[in-house]
Amino acid sequence: MALSSLISTTRTPNLSPCRTPTIASKTVLNFLPTKHLKLTTISKPYSLSLFTANPIFNSKIKPHLRTSTIRCLFTGIVEEMGEVNHLGTNIDGGFDLKIKAKTVLDGVHLGDSIAVNGTCLTVTSFTDEEFTVGLSPETLRKTSLIELEPGSLVNLERAVQPTSRMGGHFVQGHVDGTGEIVNREVEGDSLWVKVKADRSLLRYVVPKGFITVDGTSLTVVDVFDEEDCFNFMMVSYTQQKAVIPLKKVGQKVNLEVDILGKYVERLLSSGFVESIKAS
Repeated sequence: MALSSLISTTRTPNLSPCRTPTIASKTVLNFLPTKHLKLTTISKPYSLSLFTANPIFNSKIKPHLRTSTIRCLFTGIVEEMGEVNHLGTNIDGGFDLKIKAKTVLDGVHLGDSIAVNGTCLTVTSFTDEEFTVGLSPETLRKTSLIELEPGSLVNLERAVQPTSRMGGHFVQGHVDGTGEIVNREVEGDSLWVKVKADRSLLRYVVPKGFITVDGTSLTVVDVFDEEDCFNFMMVSYTQQKAVIPLKKVGQKVNLEVDILGKYVERLLSSGFVESIKAS
């Protein structure tokens, strides 16, 4: 059931539990070739994994963290929470995601970049009340957007302009992978969240460093290498402005690690430092 209206940035949303995917996600799953899907029986929400035997879903590029040129930039400061109106196939055989919004529609143009739960997506059409973005097979593989359904809330942020304040950190909107919420604890009016991530991502996560979770710029508190986990704390204000508090233990979150760490690793592995020393 769709929510009655878009949550305004001036009032506190009702932090109701997220629902398991129903009609919308089933529509997406029915579109994907059945032989390339594996539905696990783990009793956790959203236990979906995609197989990549079909060429359309199987890139020859080995899984790695991208170091592509930055074409749009975000800060991880969520502008508003939008409401999913539709997720399904379009007449061209791809996927469309329609989102009800208000703030991010101010001055929007076709081709603009909007981060949806931290995923940089391109506006393909819009009205006064909603906008549409297309989802590629790679986006469905790498992110948790396939789990959305009508009524789901999503974090929204427009790409920054040269005059924007950098309130968070450099966020590309290129999701590196997903993590799983493994623990939530309340301390006063703050919320502690612990996330399990793949080791290929965790090596870029450092205590007191930046991490983007569902498009929200957050500060890592601790890294637990033996558990392949990290945690962060959300103050009351941030809880009211982002979707993370709506998620349960076992649900996925989109992760983008700090790009600075990836560039440093690339420079070190390329022999750049040694060449400087030798010159």
